Amino acid sequence: MAERFERHRQAWTSDEIQKLHLLAGKGMSLKGISKAMTRSEESIKDRAKADGLKIAKLR
Repeated sequence: MAERFERHRQAWTSDEIQKLHLLAGKGMSLKGISKAMTRSEESIKDRAKADGLKIAKLR
C-alpha cells in the first residue's frame, strides 16, 4: 500500500516550490523528490506539470 502523508491537500509554499525546482533540476526521480518533500508522488507530478518542469524517469 502507498505511504500516507499527513499533509493531504495543503497548499504549496514558495519554499517548497523552490525546493521542487532545485531537486527536479538535479535530475532526481519522482519517488526521491516525494520522500524528500514528504508529499505524494501525485502531488509532485501535478505541481511539476503546472510549472513546466521535467521529472527524471528511472530506467
